[in-house]
Amino acid sequence: MECPHLSSSVCIAPDSAKFPNGSPSSWCCSVCRSNKSPWVCLTCSSVHCGSYRCDDFVVNDTKLGLVQKVREHLQNLENSAFTADRHRKRKLLENSSLNSKLLKVNGSTTAICATGLRNLGNTCFMNAILQSLSNIEQFCCYFKELPAVELRNGKTAGRRTYHTRSQGDNNVSLVEEFRKTLCALWQGSQTAFSPESLFYVVWKIMPNFRGYQQQDAHEFMRYLLDHLHLELQDGFNGISHSAILQENSTLSASNKCCINGASTVVTAIFGGILQNEVNCLICGTESRKFDPFLDLSLDIPSQFRSKRSKNQENGPVCSLRDCLRSFTDLEELDETELYMCHKCKKKQKSTKKFWIQKLPKVLCLHLKRFHWTAYLRNKVDTYVEFPLRGLDMKCYLLEPENSGPENCLYDLAAVVVHHGSGVGSGHYTAYATHEGRWFHFNDSTVTLTDEETVVKAKAYILFYVERQAKAGSDKL
Repeated sequence: MECPHLSSSVCIAPDSAKFPNGSPSSWCCSVCRSNKSPWVCLTCSSVHCGSYRCDDFVVNDTKLGLVQKVREHLQNLENSAFTADRHRKRKLLENSSLNSKLLKVNGSTTAICATGLRNLGNTCFMNAILQSLSNIEQFCCYFKELPAVELRNGKTAGRRTYHTRSQGDNNVSLVEEFRKTLCALWQGSQTAFSPESLFYVVWKIMPNFRGYQQQDAHEFMRYLLDHLHLELQDGFNGISHSAILQENSTLSASNKCCINGASTVVTAIFGGILQNEVNCLICGTESRKFDPFLDLSLDIPSQFRSKRSKNQENGPVCSLRDCLRSFTDLEELDETELYMCHKCKKKQKSTKKFWIQKLPKVLCLHLKRFHWTAYLRNKVDTYVEFPLRGLDMKCYLLEPENSGPENCLYDLAAVVVHHGSGVGSGHYTAYATHEGRWFHFNDSTVTLTDEETVVKAKAYILFYVERQAKAGSDKL
């Protein structure tokens, strides 16, 4: 069943301020009954969900092209106002942003060069991941040094444009918008940057993230890295990825982890390899499998799940080492995960154990804080103690004797934190270190913080960078 006016009338996303008689949260699609991203036809009032199947999330025009005329008029107004106010805004930014980003360090005044990201409507999940990735130097520098791509030309060059379905998917580049966002974050010329162009591309190529609902930051990070990887494999701005990657010998020489085809900077930095060992408990047959990974998802052991804070006295504090040990310890698979033994020729009880065969340059650890129950997805709010320096991964390696002592040590670069009780609600922020100082990124607000505050955070995603130079530190 479809709206009969879909091709001839205007369909818009409902706004509760414009439609006081019906809150969008109470509306649902007349076809699939979904209440996510509802759309209403202004002619017949039919409600639909945006129809991911037809890849449409913008308004449909009328036969006379009235919506396009309105769009062009709005664009002309915005461009003229943007040009007229450019010099005035630049002077204001030079004065106000500099003054607002001054802080005291060791008695002297210095400036914060970090830039916040504006929340576009429950986009804190995206902002926290972008700020974390922007502080992973090797990864960030690679994208910032890529050649720019001019996606618009002619009359619209240098202007803000309203994106429409007629522009097509060929006019979007995730790599380019990601590059421009990273370049804007540490210029220090503005207090907050609006990632609307990047978010538009996310909507185009990642349908799961369309709309303005709260999303899972870890899920977004995986989608983002996967799509950056795929686009880089296809070449960027007419230059093959292999030619770009070869310019950085430190990435190409040590990169042996390939996910979904040829290697890219994504797999060169985040890529590691797991060895999965399964043993049949009946005949003793051993099966080994090597799996590439970009991050490791760690369970919080059940015995710690009632401990919500570091200072709580009912038992020991859960540490990151406990989570890693739980991930790599030998476990017996339950009845729902019986192993198909090729020697017994039937499903048998078995044990499973993970080893890390190759460590990545950046070790991304995801703490599994959200678990499904019969009807709800609950949050595990346990505090997990983690080190700022010297995370030693040697004991989790398959062949630790083949790795040097420094190659197994990792220092913390960024932490993503979820505040709230559920995955569909709450708020995401990030802590990250830059040039020896820790910052707290809360959407458009960036503040200087200290190590004592960082270690008290209830981490959701941890980014550890492989240590390069020798330095005295405590091991985990």
